[in-house]
Amino acid sequence: MSKQFTKAEVAQHKDEANGIYIIVDNGVYDVTKFLDEHPGGSRILKRVAGKDASKQFWKYHGKHVLEKYGPKLKVGEVKAEAKL
Repeated sequence: MSKQFTKAEVAQHKDEANGIYIIVDNGVYDVTKFLDEHPGGSRILKRVAGKDASKQFWKYHGKHVLEKYGPKLKVGEVKAEAKL
């Protein structure tokens, strides 16, 4: 079972000291070590650090990108939050 994160926990990972995490769909990805490899540059990843980047990700990437890089960057899933 993969680790479960709340959106608030992911939001704490927005700099290199704490790790840079992003959310794509329901997956949580640690892109800290991928910053220098990202073809679009590290600034783009830092801009969405700690946030849900699904909309931006799918705008510029196809499914094959997530299939290629996702398994080595994925650290968990966003846990469903109770709706009151």
